[in-house]
Amino acid sequence: MRMFHANVMTLALTATVLGGLVTASDADAQPQAIPFAFIGTADECGGPAGSHIVTAAWLGGMGLPDNGGQNTTAADPATKNDPHRGLLLSKNGPTADCSSAGAVIVGFGRGTTLTELGFDYRNGTHCGAGAPRFNITSTQGFTYFAGCAAGIPSPAPQDPLEWTRVRFVAAAQVFPASAAAPPFVFGPGGTQISRLSIVYDEGTDTPGVEDPRGVGLSVLDNIDVNGRLIRSGAGIADGINRRDEDRDDDNDNDDQDD
Repeated sequence: MRMFHANVMTLALTATVLGGLVTASDADAQPQAIPFAFIGTADECGGPAGSHIVTAAWLGGMGLPDNGGQNTTAADPATKNDPHRGLLLSKNGPTADCSSAGAVIVGFGRGTTLTELGFDYRNGTHCGAGAPRFNITSTQGFTYFAGCAAGIPSPAPQDPLEWTRVRFVAAAQVFPASAAAPPFVFGPGGTQISRLSIVYDEGTDTPGVEDPRGVGLSVLDNIDVNGRLIRSGAGIADGINRRDEDRDDDNDNDDQDD
């Protein structure tokens, strides 16, 4: 079953570059999710070259209340003036286009092990096998994927009718990018990680249960890394002001399809 796409490799390299711009090795630091957009060449993805159809952005009014309150002023008047920041990930075109949107997660020490990952997504936006997904790179150089559809869903506490919470807590929910990779292990003594990102690269031609016609975007909030929630952030990335720094040659075997 083809779950992921050829541009995953190049996207991981972009994530490496961006992840190097903001680092936090303190295990007690609050994680952050930094938006990025990747637009690649045909050689980088082995298919159609990328185009300007991707956006990743933290936007006010897009998400759930940043203060953790209920998403209606009737239920929680204190949320009236809350920014309601949410992370928009959009790909406004075909999946095969060599482009991706996402966010690099920083604020954890190299060698951290994971007890859980997750996020809340707005109902009606995309939750597919391949996107949005976590890309997890181990300290051994192997990459693993945790796609939204493989997560455990439940009503999101802040708005159970309009948002869904997804959690990854078991090895069966995490897929290696290469057959050579050892099984992913959660918990103390488990797989140590060096990089973590959220990737969105399924376009408007990839329908899902939530979006049978293919909406090509997801809205996320409350990104969960070991029980710490990233409720808000800053930044807009749309590929227009693309960074051209040299990329790390470590490709983590990300170009393998599961």
